[in-house]
Amino acid sequence: MTMITKAIIPVAGWGTRMLPITKSIEKCMLPVGTRPVIDYVVQDIIKAGIKDIYFVVGEQSSQIESYYRSNIQLNDYLKRKGKDDMLPLVAPLKDVKIHFIMQSNTGGYGTSVPVGLASEFIDEGERALVVMGDNIFHRSDGGSNTADFVQLVEESGAEAGLLGVPVPEEDIPKYGIIEKDENSHFVRIVEKPAVEDAPSNLNNASFYIFPKAIFELAKQLPANPARGEFEITDAINAYVDNGGEIIVGEAKGEYLDCGSPAGWLRANNAILGS
Repeated sequence: MTMITKAIIPVAGWGTRMLPITKSIEKCMLPVGTRPVIDYVVQDIIKAGIKDIYFVVGEQSSQIESYYRSNIQLNDYLKRKGKDDMLPLVAPLKDVKIHFIMQSNTGGYGTSVPVGLASEFIDEGERALVVMGDNIFHRSDGGSNTADFVQLVEESGAEAGLLGVPVPEEDIPKYGIIEKDENSHFVRIVEKPAVEDAPSNLNNASFYIFPKAIFELAKQLPANPARGEFEITDAINAYVDNGGEIIVGEAKGEYLDCGSPAGWLRANNAILGS
């Protein structure tokens, strides 16, 4: 198996739970402290040695590219004002290539769509990280969940991995809960189970390592007939049904979902409070 050097970050959603502010600010660019949500995801990924980051963006997207490219006028202003110490804050990423994949606003909808679009950029025999762009794992130890996750998957011998995050017992009915076997291999995701029926307390954190086969399944499978959306869990289940193994890991740190007003406020309190 090859080293994992690519990451796919889907950020094409409209962020309807955060309207009206997401009418003009892309959801992943909402500020947490003085940085956008997406940069916490990117910095965690970089710590794992990722060299190529593919953002799957909507047709209207421009703010991510603007954030990560050099701003000559701003740099000149900071130098004139004697604020050279602030230049590293606005410098482009080092030793990382950024790519953009366009997702149509009028095409299919669902979590497997951006994964399928990224398939052509994943080589045969290659694996890549897939991480949603609005969730933060806040760790006080300075560690990287991406780095820990990559190490877990590589040491397990499995080609694929899925990261779960523990949730309080009373919140279990709100989430898709992961069922795993005695060897921590993925069995299924149980959607919003009653506490007494839940196979674990691990919520699917939408944090994956996928081989080429799952990217292809995401591109080929039809929409889920029950919900009418193209769902990545269908590709995951099909991969397992075909004999694939997925190792399940457990995220460290505080899980911060920035996709809702309450979650975004909690993320700001957590980050600024630390």
